[in-house]
Amino acid sequence: MDIARDLGLSRSAISSIVAELMAVGLVQEAGVRDGSGVGRRATLLHLNARAAAFLAIDLGASHARVDVLDLRCRTLGTRSVPHDIQLGPKATYALLRELAAQVLYDAGVPGSQVAVAGVGVPGPVDHESGRVVQPPNMPGWDGENVGEHLRSALGVDVLVDNDANLGALAEARFGAHRGVSDLIYVKLATGIGAGVLLGGRLHRGARGGAGEIGHISINEQGPVGRSGNPGSLESYAAAQVLVPLATRLHADGTPTCMNTPLTLDDLLRHANTDPLARAVWETAGHHLGVAISTTLNLFNPQAVVIGGRLAQAGDVLIAAIRASADRRTMRINADRASIDLGTLGEHVGVLGAGAMMLGALFTPRGLPHLYRVSQGSQGSAVGSRAPPCGGLSSGAPDNPAPPSARPDILSLSKSPSITLTTHFPFPSGGTP
Repeated sequence: MDIARDLGLSRSAISSIVAELMAVGLVQEAGVRDGSGVGRRATLLHLNARAAAFLAIDLGASHARVDVLDLRCRTLGTRSVPHDIQLGPKATYALLRELAAQVLYDAGVPGSQVAVAGVGVPGPVDHESGRVVQPPNMPGWDGENVGEHLRSALGVDVLVDNDANLGALAEARFGAHRGVSDLIYVKLATGIGAGVLLGGRLHRGARGGAGEIGHISINEQGPVGRSGNPGSLESYAAAQVLVPLATRLHADGTPTCMNTPLTLDDLLRHANTDPLARAVWETAGHHLGVAISTTLNLFNPQAVVIGGRLAQAGDVLIAAIRASADRRTMRINADRASIDLGTLGEHVGVLGAGAMMLGALFTPRGLPHLYRVSQGSQGSAVGSRAPPCGGLSSGAPDNPAPPSARPDILSLSKSPSITLTTHFPFPSGGTP
């Protein structure tokens, strides 16, 4: 048996595990392998990706997106709308609740099939509690426990992390650099943040604030950015400073074919063709390269991936970043490191949330919960031999209620609506 050989377990142990996975609906037979060998032909198995579902939430400064994903993180349904995060938590939670109900209804996924929700937010997150901590670009959100409040709004456990951290997970699992164990993802948008993956694991730091590259001072005598830090990277290269930069360059004589007043969309659309737009992105790329060289010298990653809305500037931006970083990075840290544009585009946020949720569920603490959700969606009464853990939270009951006693979560009728549940095997926030 191939699985027994690869894992170093006995055939009887593998047979027992496979039987259990099939009983709860997570694994299905997919025929037999062709071959001319002697004896019984091997049975092929595959993951039942529809055994459970995820709610993946990408919350940005100016948009909100909710996807329903299967266990392979393939989108079954999606809703995305403009949303100003400065409207505050209450309005945001109400919107996400509405979007979640709509997208589940659209996808035809019953609420009882949702195992967990995951959300990325554009600010620092305490990885134990799920609280947002002094987010420069999210006024009104300081101290907000996003996981706890979304759990109440959605009726399902919620995992929360910074959006740049989720970008790193997405690129390492689904992007062009999948499988890379040392990777830094830099998100360029209203703010600038980085997700740092070292040895295949996110480096969050003591509390969750690692990767705040946008607040590194690249000129201690420079302008004050949103964080109040003089000469920070965000004060030179974040979205809100680029149109003023273009206006100054134009006043100084840089020609342009773009109409005035200039917009960020204009600068992105004409990034590689208009002289003024090119000058803006070359300047921003130079400053980004200065900060990125610091991360290269600190962490010696295999790859730096540039994502976020500003990455749409494309070739002119990445060329300027590479040139600036290369001049400032030690050879030992530069020779085997690539600096590339991300490949996942607008899907990076929901894919990162999906990767976070997979990482939480496919663990000794998460599998019992996944068993219960999958078993419930199959209508099976077969008992599970999974460890009697209460999900991801040490404070959860050791023996939660069986599927038959568990209320539906995000229960949908003919019109999108949500019925809350009071049983939560996962923590009220934070990250795995």
